[in-house]
Amino acid sequence: MSQRGKVVELYKMLLHLGKDYPHGYDYFRKRLHSAFMKNRGETDPEKIEKMISHGQYIIKELEALYMLKKYRTLKRRYYNEDEL
Repeated sequence: MSQRGKVVELYKMLLHLGKDYPHGYDYFRKRLHSAFMKNRGETDPEKIEKMISHGQYIIKELEALYMLKKYRTLKRRYYNEDEL
């Protein structure tokens, strides 16, 4: 896959993950758009690959954040604080 395709796929994936962002989707989308636009003129393939790998790291961190949020919600729903 070309670098452009990877960047577009990364952007779409991050947009999708932004739907559950705690500060809201609009906040996330604006920040994401500005981050991508800031680096749109980059032509060095090594730097682009480094930025893509950083974006994939951000995806993993967001997924972990959402999973932790769901875990805490379930824990609160089914267990009392006194039982633990």
